[in-house]
Amino acid sequence: MKKYILIVVGFLSLLFTAFISVEEVDPERQWSQFRGYLSSGVFDEANLPLTWDVKAKDNILWNIEVPGLGLSSPVIWGEKLFITTAISSADKDGLKTGIYGDIGSVEDESENEWKLYCINKRTGEVIWDKVSCRGIPKQKRHPKSSHANCSVATDGNFVVVFFGSEGLYCYDMDGNLQWEKDFGVLRSVFFRVKSAEWEFASSPIIYQGSVIIQCDVMENSFLASYDVKTGEELWKRERDEYPGWCTPNIYKENDKVRIAVNGYKHRGGYDFATGEEIWRMSGGGDIQIPTPIIGNELIYFNSAHGPDSPILAIKNNAEGDITINEDQGSHPFVKWSIPRGGSYMQTMLLYEGYIYNLGWNGRLVCYNAENGDEIYNEKLGRSISFTASPVASDDRIYAVSDKGNVYVIKSGEEYELLSKNKLNDVCMVTPAITDNIIFFRTQSQLVAVSKQ
Repeated sequence: MKKYILIVVGFLSLLFTAFISVEEVDPERQWSQFRGYLSSGVFDEANLPLTWDVKAKDNILWNIEVPGLGLSSPVIWGEKLFITTAISSADKDGLKTGIYGDIGSVEDESENEWKLYCINKRTGEVIWDKVSCRGIPKQKRHPKSSHANCSVATDGNFVVVFFGSEGLYCYDMDGNLQWEKDFGVLRSVFFRVKSAEWEFASSPIIYQGSVIIQCDVMENSFLASYDVKTGEELWKRERDEYPGWCTPNIYKENDKVRIAVNGYKHRGGYDFATGEEIWRMSGGGDIQIPTPIIGNELIYFNSAHGPDSPILAIKNNAEGDITINEDQGSHPFVKWSIPRGGSYMQTMLLYEGYIYNLGWNGRLVCYNAENGDEIYNEKLGRSISFTASPVASDDRIYAVSDKGNVYVIKSGEEYELLSKNKLNDVCMVTPAITDNIIFFRTQSQLVAVSKQ
């Protein structure tokens, strides 16, 4: 009888532990894809330090070397952090920062090893690492690019990794390969000069058991959905679009789930379940990179290249073709728009009622998110360039320059620089935030900053 009671108690204890662990894992408190939950870039109640010093190890929890070269952002679920890299004998050759107009590709025929790392976020210990593929890259990269640009996506059960022309891979949380897909060569090039190869960069997302990928390339562009468990194609929609480097996002119209995609010929919304096109709009920067962001029943877009660099606030009930013609000046589904001012590289930040738009040249512009009114326009520094997108936590905005200077700015309608911290290395990667830690990926290291 005593043995039976012990067995029952043990079983109930396991059930209780499982219940507690499920309750503790709130998807909105996981940095589960590029820029976190729904690409918001926001993680409040993180209790991060205002200042730190990498050399002196002041407020540095840990820092580790990351082999190879990758510009994918860290992604976190529970205690596990995921990051990708491409390793070769010439992986860091030709890497270049700054603002310049060079469109050429890095000449490199070395064999690469594309890897996924799973790291304990508290200690920096590598839990496991997997080689997804090996070979000579099918596409060349831009000097400000790598062969591992896409951030992974995870839902706590699976981790999806996209290496562009080298394939799409799905692992379980222990690193066991579940399925993979080969899409052939995805030609991520400058559309005006087809020899200017810049490598693929659109990250996958996972939502309600589906993997969504946006592949805007030189030929045969598409948006597609796959079952995350099996890799089965759920739907695939062709897109007439220039090559782009945008990550898609999820938004809702009442109880209807939609997919928002940035673009030049075709930014718009698709039905999540069927892939049916809901709305579309053309125009803007013709090298599209930033991710759409969601809030206030609006979808915010920005882009920049060529004569136009708009910022757009599109209503989430938009339908049909909502392109603004020159003789119109506006559209009922466009709540507000700014014709010039959008960023070339960075995804905007929506935080506490304000839109923060960080330019490649370090100019930070704050707008009222409801009406688009400019609140302030400030330069973060002199003769510096930015590639990473800003993130926010606890009334602070974090912006990282290519030289590895982290500017911490007070959120709100008045600009105030709270601190400036050095990473002592090149940094072109958007940070990731979890409870009590902010992670920075530099050219050679992964740095965990936390109050000590």
